[in-house]
Amino acid sequence: MRMKKLLALAICGVLSVPSLAQSKRTVLSAQIYGYQREMVYFDCVQSPLIKAEFHNNPGEEHHLAFETDEMVTLMINGKVKAFLEPGDSLHVEIRYDGKKVSEATFSGDNRAVANSNLYRTIEQAKASMKYRSNLLGLVVLDVKPKDRIRDSHKLLEITNKAIEKYKGKISPAMETYMNAESEAMAYTSFMEYPVMYADTRKVPITQQEIGDYWSLMNGYDLRSEATALRCPEYISFLMRYCLYQKEKEAIKENTIYKAPNKLEDMYALLSNFYTGTQRDHILFRLMSNFILGGKELERVDPLFEEYKAKYNSDPKNLQVLEMLLQ
Repeated sequence: MRMKKLLALAICGVLSVPSLAQSKRTVLSAQIYGYQREMVYFDCVQSPLIKAEFHNNPGEEHHLAFETDEMVTLMINGKVKAFLEPGDSLHVEIRYDGKKVSEATFSGDNRAVANSNLYRTIEQAKASMKYRSNLLGLVVLDVKPKDRIRDSHKLLEITNKAIEKYKGKISPAMETYMNAESEAMAYTSFMEYPVMYADTRKVPITQQEIGDYWSLMNGYDLRSEATALRCPEYISFLMRYCLYQKEKEAIKENTIYKAPNKLEDMYALLSNFYTGTQRDHILFRLMSNFILGGKELERVDPLFEEYKAKYNSDPKNLQVLEMLLQ
């Protein structure tokens, strides 16, 4: 019932998370052409409480106003990302060619336009180099692990160059977010792809010409900036990094590590491995994703109570979880 009420507020065009200091009214609008489906969706990747849906009428302006005290990312139809800081107003004109977005044009506040254009620039660069996120699909195409790792290094270089190009136009938060997302994609590939390729193609990691697999992550410092921890891809990377380190420890001890496959066990593992704000955001994402799955929600209750008492440091995370559990 509570979620229906929240959705109703969003559909009306205004939604805010209460009790946030220095929140500002922020606006996203969009006009969409060539889109064949019945509904248009706006979804915030940082908070499931900021969302809206509209009936699709070609050329009609869809409008969502909400309050935020930090940069947020909104997905339009799961295809186009818009980045807005508190108080920003951003308009997006989207054109489809069949099921694909052929053009997305941003207008409005300069900062929001630059932030969103930076992201789209890097997405287009990834498309041109065929840098895909579906690792299993790469295995099917027989992309060699050494080539995926090479391309991952190239992605980080492209990201750094694009950020330099947009310096002075984008916000510091956007620079952090973009680095975090690209690092998450690249370093997740380091950890996952050689193993996936070995399991599927039956080529041992030692024969993949990638050097020492257990040294691939050496020298990387995990991020703890608030903006990085609001990037879902980076949180997923941190979860995978924990498993990688546990597997590495097991190899040293000549044992086999078995990753947890239950919510409660994963919660325990992550809460013991991480500390501070990293732990807060990781546990928040773990529980919110489970709640949004809509099954066996009672399993979250004891974990939430422990999280609330021991690990929560960001009041926004607590407020969102409390609303989702009502």
